[in-house]
Amino acid sequence: MFKWILEASLRNRLLALAASVVLLVLGAAQLARTPVDVFPDLNRPTVTLMTEAGGMAPEEVEQLISFPLETAMNGLPGVETVRSVSSAGLSFVYVSFGWDTDIWRARQMVSERLGALDAALPPGAVPRMGPVSSIMGEIMMVAIPVDVQKIDPMAVREYADWVLRPRLMSIPGVAQVIPIGGEVRQFQVQPDTRRMTDLGITLDALEAALRGYSANTSGGFLEMNGREYLIRNIGRTSRLDDLRSLAIAAPRGTPVRLSQVAEVRFAPAIKRGDAGFNGKPAVILGIQKQPTADTVKLTATIEAALADMQRSLPAGMDAPRVTFRQASFIEGSIGNLQGKLLTASVFVAVVLFLFLGNFRTTFISLTAIPLSILTTVLVFWAFGLSINTMTLGGLAIAIGELVDDAVVGVENVLRRLREARASGQPFDVGGLVARATLEVRSAIVYATVIIVLVFVPLFVLPGIEGRLFVPLGVAYIVSILASMLVSVTVTPVLAAWLLPGMKNLEHGDTRLVGWLKRHYASGLARVLRVPKAAIAAGALAVVAAAASVPFFPTTFLPPFNEGSILIGLRLNPGVTLSESVKIASLAETLIKAVPEAEYVGRRSGRAELDEHAEGVHVSELDVRLRESDRSTEEIYADIRRRLANLPVAVNIGQPISHRIDHMLSGVRAQIAIRIFGEDLDTLRAQAAGLRERLAAIPGIADLEIEKQVLAPQVKVRIDYEAAARYGLSGAQLLTQLQTLIEGGRVTQIVEGNRRFNLVVRLPESSRAGQGLTNLLIETPLGQVPLSRLASISESDGPNQISRDDGRRRIVLSANAQGRALSDVVADIRAAVADTDLPEGYFITLGGQFQAQEEAARLIGLLSIVSAALIFLVLYSRYRSTALTLMIMANVPLALVGSVIGLWLSGQPLSIAALIGFITLAGISVRNGILKVSHWINLAAFEGERFGDALIVRGSLERLTPVLMTALVAALALAPLLLEAGEPGTEILHPVAVVIFSGLVSSTLLDTFLTPAMFKLFGRAPLESLLAGLAPVQAPPAVGAASGSPVAAAPEAW
Repeated sequence: MFKWILEASLRNRLLALAASVVLLVLGAAQLARTPVDVFPDLNRPTVTLMTEAGGMAPEEVEQLISFPLETAMNGLPGVETVRSVSSAGLSFVYVSFGWDTDIWRARQMVSERLGALDAALPPGAVPRMGPVSSIMGEIMMVAIPVDVQKIDPMAVREYADWVLRPRLMSIPGVAQVIPIGGEVRQFQVQPDTRRMTDLGITLDALEAALRGYSANTSGGFLEMNGREYLIRNIGRTSRLDDLRSLAIAAPRGTPVRLSQVAEVRFAPAIKRGDAGFNGKPAVILGIQKQPTADTVKLTATIEAALADMQRSLPAGMDAPRVTFRQASFIEGSIGNLQGKLLTASVFVAVVLFLFLGNFRTTFISLTAIPLSILTTVLVFWAFGLSINTMTLGGLAIAIGELVDDAVVGVENVLRRLREARASGQPFDVGGLVARATLEVRSAIVYATVIIVLVFVPLFVLPGIEGRLFVPLGVAYIVSILASMLVSVTVTPVLAAWLLPGMKNLEHGDTRLVGWLKRHYASGLARVLRVPKAAIAAGALAVVAAAASVPFFPTTFLPPFNEGSILIGLRLNPGVTLSESVKIASLAETLIKAVPEAEYVGRRSGRAELDEHAEGVHVSELDVRLRESDRSTEEIYADIRRRLANLPVAVNIGQPISHRIDHMLSGVRAQIAIRIFGEDLDTLRAQAAGLRERLAAIPGIADLEIEKQVLAPQVKVRIDYEAAARYGLSGAQLLTQLQTLIEGGRVTQIVEGNRRFNLVVRLPESSRAGQGLTNLLIETPLGQVPLSRLASISESDGPNQISRDDGRRRIVLSANAQGRALSDVVADIRAAVADTDLPEGYFITLGGQFQAQEEAARLIGLLSIVSAALIFLVLYSRYRSTALTLMIMANVPLALVGSVIGLWLSGQPLSIAALIGFITLAGISVRNGILKVSHWINLAAFEGERFGDALIVRGSLERLTPVLMTALVAALALAPLLLEAGEPGTEILHPVAVVIFSGLVSSTLLDTFLTPAMFKLFGRAPLESLLAGLAPVQAPPAVGAASGSPVAAAPEAW
């Protein structure tokens, strides 16, 4: 096939070049349209069910809502985990499916199950599915500062709810906009039960009068004078005076107005969340994107919409401020990687010029880079992939290898042209270029096939690590395959046009190459005199490197540098929202004093539309950081020191990292220790004891117990006997209590396109203490105080109940700081193993380390399969176990440098480093293939006999392409070795360290050890190969003319 492609390209040179130009134009055009994101699609198919249950206690929410939902969801096909959190009046059930499940099919199955659950849930409890979003979904946080001297917080929230939110929701790609903070306006009716008794007004009559308030009705159509009129009955009003003058009833012939029995006013709804910006009150909108939306383009559209709306802000309202912008991280990451790609290209060009010695050969080789990269972009487009840090990382790692195939071909063509020119005979350029290209075709093709094979483990990685690194593998492999195609199409065409006319063709090697060959020849001669000692020294280095691997600390992924941090503050449950806001605002002020803090946004409690079951005791601070000389760890330590005196548990991380942790373990921390059992008190006691032991572990940070504690409650316990004496059923009494104490929405009042709830609710003075005791309850025998029908007492109960896969659990979460994650986890496991638990209770560990261990185990097993496949491929070509193992010996030789590189750079053994090992295995084998194939070619086609002369000649002739390909591949990674903490390079830095250092050791050791191994073990397989070949005529002289460009080309190894 390659022979035919090469012949067609050389015969149709203009067509081949025109096709490559078209490819460049199409790729460049598509590059501008390809979506850009921070990471590949990391979204585990998860459906969130959110159920509001009025003022139910957590125990009732768990028993009546969460448990039935869990039971129903557990039977669905593809469900892997079901988690639930039951808190006061709220149930959240998270249904996670397998990674290969289609999210829309998952939602359809959940919807069908919900339809069959209506009868099993309490009246009014309607589960709602959260919108489809992504782990990177929260792309922006927009704060509207509230200056209470200039504008009412209700007006700011109204603007956010009814102007800003609808405008942002109308932008394609926006999945959800969640406002928090300010005050939500309500029409509140606060009944006075004593006045109602005096005037003979019942609660039912009050609700009935309000239910139809401010409504329009239709009157049908009217035909008159040949025209048709629509009749509208207008009762809609939003005036507070109209509501106050509403007639409730006329029990004694005199109308009783609402204002006589209740206080009517605008009032804020009960707040379960609040927000701030730089220490002042604010309304914050969290903007979430749809999974397939382009984050950068969507952010630009949102910012344009915000800029348009600034021109029409209400008087006294400050302009919206962005507190979190994911696109900044993406733009920084992509910009850094693009810069490193360009820098790597420059390094590649310099190395090529130093070795090849002229601009023409350098230009021909460099054409492989844009052609391969833009071909890869077209493949991304065809398969719906995005440009992200991992796909760009694949290209950044491959960029040095993209020219390898072209370099090997160009160098051989140049060498054959020099020989032909030196012979003084006429020669056919096309035939010579074709023969020279086919001489190295075998090495190119087999090296590329092996590179593809070593990536097999990558494509079967499960979970988040597979989603993260498979796009890197796709980008790497597609670009390498594209470069191989370029090397047999565009490269020979350009070589045939540009190289024969070179003036300095006879000049031979460059000074650098000449110097290298002289010193290499003398060094190789010394090694060939003592081959066994050289091989023993190499084997010793390999054994030492392999023995040190188990002592490396391990981690899942290197920490990101997102440019912003997320600080979680948790007080003890039971504190009021106002107290929580007070402490969180103080924390805002303290953090604002950190030199790197640009601005601080605060969210306390839970927003009305949020899918996270956080109580009012929880606050999150979004902090945007300026560039600084201090490391991230130093900034974290500074923040922890400043917050040390506050009565809060602190958890510091980064927004995207936290979301990845939450998806892996359900906890926003690196380590999640779950204790399972049934009794909540026992769970809390076990968690407290375990925390004391874990706190002594070095390197553990942000250790906290999930805030499942006892929160104060007021219990109104019905006396059924007393209620029966007054002719009142328990259900009737509970309904009245819920309506009066909790408050209920009776109707909605429409004002333009805005809607406000009309709520009946007792004033605060009547909802507690003596007011609650004296609350008048309607009975068939008249109104009586609540104290005669029920007992009222203060007690406590759980603030929330969490369940995993059908069992109650409590979680201890922690991060690792200043010590390897694997070392911290090992100490935690030892502490857990020494913990005595009651019968039926058990502990599990989860988090990043678990994903790392599973991935490392799978990569190890599949690497064995991959090595076996590589062996079979090489054996099928060389038909010799000795030659195959000789070539594969480059892999352990590369391990030596990689281990040294990791030790020197202080890198732990992460999944990224393992990917580096995989990539390195494919690259390093190429050197062995180039050498062994050339030795066979010299013996088979040029009459060389086995011995030192053959080995030295073949090694010297292959020194230039081997060193060039290795140096180009290594130096192209140099930009990734520097600035390891820059956005976009965090994950790729360990990959670059492994490949760079491994290539250095592999190339240096291979240059001397492979010839030594060939001398010791190569004679028999070489003679066997030569004996198996048909009698080969001497190939045509390099200067001979031929008809077809490839007709006379020998089938080279």
